Amino acid sequence: MQLPVDCILLDLHLPDVSGTDAVTTVRSLAPQTAVIVLTGLSEAQAGSDAMAAGTQDCLVKGKVEAELLRRTVRYAVYRSQTERASSQAQAAQLRAGENARLERGLLPQPILDTSTVRVTSRYLPGRELALLGGDFLDVVECDDGLLRAVVGDVSGHGPDAAALGVCLRIAWRSLVLGGHRGPDLLHLMARILIAERGGHPLFATCALLTLDEKTRAATLHLAGHHEPLLTTPAGTVEVSAAHGIAPDQRHWPATVIPLPHDGALTLYTDGLTEGHNGTVDGRLGVEGLLALIEQLPPADPAAHVDRLIKETHALNAGRHSDDLAVLRLDWGTA
Repeated sequence: MQLPVDCILLDLHLPDVSGTDAVTTVRSLAPQTAVIVLTGLSEAQAGSDAMAAGTQDCLVKGKVEAELLRRTVRYAVYRSQTERASSQAQAAQLRAGENARLERGLLPQPILDTSTVRVTSRYLPGRELALLGGDFLDVVECDDGLLRAVVGDVSGHGPDAAALGVCLRIAWRSLVLGGHRGPDLLHLMARILIAERGGHPLFATCALLTLDEKTRAATLHLAGHHEPLLTTPAGTVEVSAAHGIAPDQRHWPATVIPLPHDGALTLYTDGLTEGHNGTVDGRLGVEGLLALIEQLPPADPAAHVDRLIKETHALNAGRHSDDLAVLRLDWGTA
């Protein structure tokens, strides 16, 4: 069994390497290990150069007593651990800042003027400490008074998927505010997807929803995405809708959904349903999700979404990892 090395005593006059080259070589081989260099009595500058190159301390050969060596090793190991912790904290801070910037791109503030629809959104990355994945969502009230929403899912995890998700989300908001609708909007987004993914083999699905509060109807376009859930006073069901998939398709079918006076539509990515259902091999799926929703106690929309995510995660028990985005739109009496 190989034991961990806490500290290396390095002579700066080895046969095959010497001086700061020796320090550089050792640091490259053991970057997490404390290094103390041994110099000659007349080599004060060599010790300083070695410290600048990354060692924790230096000792003069022939002047090292047992107590001095013990204290120097202890302090060198402590300094090495402190430097490593500081470096990790700085990396975590940079990662948190990058996550925050990506999150602002993936989870924008809804643009709502006169709409009374209540918007609840949640996003969770699939892996701890991972960069946000490519799930994205957005809600905009346009000049015609209609509420338009999108939920999308870029394949993969990490910065490439997240960057593409941000790009598609911003493109959707710009295009929809610019007056593009339905199949025309989807075709333009497909072109942007192909142009922006570069050499990465990424693909995306999305669901577009237009909600008309006056006529109590919603128009749905699905581009490879699964159907949303419709909640009424009678319960929650999956909407039956037509699909379009091919990136170059121009005739994306629309599904018109009659809406009750009071209700909600929930759009989500497959991170909510692809986890395990509490059994060894079984997956939750849409049927399991609907059964779970029936068991949840009554709650306001935000609490309901939070409880639903918590319960699906508990059933999955960390066995399946995927990004998760949920967008719920409620209308009618509060």
